[in-house]
Amino acid sequence: METPLINQRDENEKWKKGAIEEVKKQVWLAGPLICVNILLFSLQLISVMFVGHLGELPLAGASMATSFATVTGFSLLMGMSSALDTFCGQSYGAKQYHMLGIHLQRAMIVLVAASVPLAIIWANSRSLLLAVGQDDQIAAQAGHYAQFLIPGLFAYGLLYSLQRFLQTQNIVFPMMITAGITALLHLPVCWILVFKSGLGNRGAALATGVSYWINVILLALYVKFSSSCSKTWTGFSTEALHDLPAFVRLSIPSACMVCLEMWSFEMMVLLAGLLPNPTLETSALSISLNTAALVWMIPFGLSGAVSTRVSNELGAGRPEAARAAISVVMFLVISEGILIGTILILIRNIWGYAYSNEEEVVSYVAVMMPILAAVNLLDGLQSVLSGTVRGCGKQKIGAFINLGAYYIIGIPFAVLLAFVFHVGGKGLWLGIICALIVQVVSLFVLTVRTDWDHEGKKARERVYDTVIPVESVS
Repeated sequence: METPLINQRDENEKWKKGAIEEVKKQVWLAGPLICVNILLFSLQLISVMFVGHLGELPLAGASMATSFATVTGFSLLMGMSSALDTFCGQSYGAKQYHMLGIHLQRAMIVLVAASVPLAIIWANSRSLLLAVGQDDQIAAQAGHYAQFLIPGLFAYGLLYSLQRFLQTQNIVFPMMITAGITALLHLPVCWILVFKSGLGNRGAALATGVSYWINVILLALYVKFSSSCSKTWTGFSTEALHDLPAFVRLSIPSACMVCLEMWSFEMMVLLAGLLPNPTLETSALSISLNTAALVWMIPFGLSGAVSTRVSNELGAGRPEAARAAISVVMFLVISEGILIGTILILIRNIWGYAYSNEEEVVSYVAVMMPILAAVNLLDGLQSVLSGTVRGCGKQKIGAFINLGAYYIIGIPFAVLLAFVFHVGGKGLWLGIICALIVQVVSLFVLTVRTDWDHEGKKARERVYDTVIPVESVS
């Protein structure tokens, strides 16, 4: 009678040991990724802060240009690069190390090519902003800022490609170090180009591009000379030009997944400007969005970690380990969401003072904070579930889920609550919560219903369909 009990005890111990090991792996990955995300997020923030010392008009122009650049360029390139989560992650798990360098080169080619039409859009940003009814002076300032951001656009795609290449190999600490060096150098670069060069707000945009290129160069040097990448980077090869359509087919839905969500949040700011008392509504919503973006860096890091773990395990032919990684990250993100949500609620009455001395704004932000706590929890869940989707290579399904969640449910509900039921800015956030609930439930059902053995086979097929013999790589 004791044998089944002993076996059960052994199984429980084995499961517990495996779960603890998985937690260590994910925290080891997610910690540096969170730091990298915050440091990269800080570059544009620092640039805009420097511009703020030039006056209200340059600040308004820089803020508008940054938002315009995020919507029309940065979000697209970041999303397209996430196709490497699937290609590089699964190739690494399958020990087809030389293929990671080929996939990286394909990503660089595609993203640089995609940057050309985006640069043309940025070059004409003043005309586009005027066409949608923006103030002439602010549009002129924003136009100049966006034009001087163009060099940074080409660096941005390369930067995210290099980061995904390293992340999928579980090489994250060098990314954190290079991002830290870049952020430190960004301060004097900004100071020189904004105040000493005579470029003003254009200098801040140029400084952002310079810093992106510094980060790209540092990561490229690491990839070239580090022994950690000796197997995965074997030099440039003409083979990278073959089968580019396969990368494009996955990068487009990857971009759609990211952009459809990010654009909906930007749309909230535009809608806030149409509400009664638009100054208060826009100010409170901007503070709320900045707060949400800051705390989102934690689940975004966990998303990168689980994407890497799932793709690696599927590529290695261990689907059960991939499923276990998802269970662990769900526990981590729920714990994080409850902790951060509790903190947001506790500081709700004082947080607004970090941005404004206006009592009306501070009080409104205090009302928003419990809603933000719920948004953070739901956004964390969708982030890690989206990471799972990327790890599996199911970005096309993820894009359709995001389209339905945000543009069929979320934004119409936000408009209904804010403008028909007169709930105001809170209604806009409640609409986003509706979208997040639909998104989380849909992604969760997709994950639960996934046949992991089948996904493991698909991953192996994807890897070996694109394998190039080592001898043909120069």
